[in-house]
Amino acid sequence: MIDLNQAAGGNTLWTSYVDDAFVQELRRFVSTHIAPQADRIDRDDIYPVEIVKALAELGYNTLTLETAHGGGGRSYPFAACALEEISFASAATGICLITIYQAQTMIRLFGQDSLKQLFLPQFSRGLISAYALTESNHGSDITQLDTKARRDGDDWIIQGEKHFITSGTAAEFYIILAETPVGVTVFAVPGDTPGVSRYEGNNSATFGLRNGPHMNIVFDNVRVPADHMIGIEGKGVRQAVSVLNYSRTLAGAVSLGIARAAYEGALDFARKRRAFKQQVIDFQGIQWYFSDMLTEIDAARLLVYRAAQALSDGHQIPRWGSEAKYKAASVATQVASLCAQICGAYGIMENAPFGRYLRDAKAYEVAGGSAEILKNTIAKSLAQLATAGQGAAP
Repeated sequence: MIDLNQAAGGNTLWTSYVDDAFVQELRRFVSTHIAPQADRIDRDDIYPVEIVKALAELGYNTLTLETAHGGGGRSYPFAACALEEISFASAATGICLITIYQAQTMIRLFGQDSLKQLFLPQFSRGLISAYALTESNHGSDITQLDTKARRDGDDWIIQGEKHFITSGTAAEFYIILAETPVGVTVFAVPGDTPGVSRYEGNNSATFGLRNGPHMNIVFDNVRVPADHMIGIEGKGVRQAVSVLNYSRTLAGAVSLGIARAAYEGALDFARKRRAFKQQVIDFQGIQWYFSDMLTEIDAARLLVYRAAQALSDGHQIPRWGSEAKYKAASVATQVASLCAQICGAYGIMENAPFGRYLRDAKAYEVAGGSAEILKNTIAKSLAQLATAGQGAAP
């Protein structure tokens, strides 16, 4: 459990909720290797393959994976820290890791031992993955799908197409949903399997979280072994939702990174900029802006790290993950917008980073679970607690 009283980094603006040495080493890598590339990644809409492979080599792609499979065996607050610090420099790079952690989580929670032994060790060697759920006619509603799978002897044959897939430009491995006669089911599909191809559709680019165009992935009579079906046939929706409950906490950490970057950028501007014979930071109204934003970011950070600990403890994961993403995404958008306002003309210049912060923040209010979907999940968790009597007054 996180001991907030003993958390490292107490004299810094942002308290470290994991080992401070881990944080400082990560920040050095981020400032040296990711921050200088952040504007280019966004501007050119590219997947930063070299950076993601380097992160894997240092263990940041597999922090929570068991050591037996080449992972770090750490608790989820370490993964939240990694996503927050990486996204402080480049939220697009943070998104690359989200899809990698999603694939790992699906296999780790539901895969057969043979599948775990085959694929999980590859993530520590830099395997790039995509979580391919969306179809042209099915976004958040994945209860019925146009992609189909049928059993053929010892294999499964998959036919269909996924649309708007994050990390699709560089993915070497896919976790997909397909409908079988029993119901929606999860499959693992290596990208080099015959019949797998991808192309850029008409609506492939987004204005934020630009880690390469979202690709359409085609599965044309793709044949995979029986053990590449993950979990229980027909229970794919439940499994996919379970994985999303994990990744939403990490998504909240990405939003924290965006909010912090915008905040620090505006604070630096306000300290240096002079207006009406004083520094901008000396105006009381501006100070109130920064006080409000700091309070909101601190509150969101506490919630995200509480949710991360819940992942390690297995405690009310849907509730905490949804609350964390809902709060952090909202805070990031509010902070990014206000920081651009504080910086005046500089805040809306193309060569300033505030446009990227605002675009990334708003994109993550929609991607990975919209506010409306998250509130539904929170309400469902509340209803379950009330039914169990846990929410009753003494």
